[in-house]
Amino acid sequence: MTNCFAPLGDTEWPPALEDMRGGFATGLNVYRVMAHNPALLAAWRDFRNHVVLNNRLDPPSLEIVILRTGFRRGSRYEWMQHIVRGRAAGLDDRRIAAATRPPDQAASAEDAMLMRCVDALVDANRLPADLRRELTARFGKEGVLDMIATVGMYSTLAWLLESLGTPIDVDIAVALDRAPLAP
Repeated sequence: MTNCFAPLGDTEWPPALEDMRGGFATGLNVYRVMAHNPALLAAWRDFRNHVVLNNRLDPPSLEIVILRTGFRRGSRYEWMQHIVRGRAAGLDDRRIAAATRPPDQAASAEDAMLMRCVDALVDANRLPADLRRELTARFGKEGVLDMIATVGMYSTLAWLLESLGTPIDVDIAVALDRAPLAP
């Protein structure tokens, strides 16, 4: 059976998204799938750019939040994509692998706090007051809001990816074949 939500090829790219050709949207299968709804992908751009490019979290912390969200949401695509991105952001394989374990087995106290944040949002849809205070003391109000938005964005992506059977990007599969995640 053919997937009617297969990533759009270059010749199928919607004219309404011409300004996004060659940018982030055409580089990843997730956005080539979202391009089936040009208005959605166009609206997504600013939110994505804030979360990915203008987030108050430093890149390694952001990647821990994304990895934990992908793991908790069961998204193979997100997990594999962010092993590679996490490494590029300075995470070693020990820290990446720890994102799949209970927070008390995290690589650091800060990673544990970030993992507890994701877990609270996934499990209860809210941050308990004590965790919110702890996160605010470390990352500030803007950082806490960015964490919540990041978990929300990557949860939405996980639902899209898993519902629509989005294939892993070839470059990610090749990178992980060459350098699999160390246990």
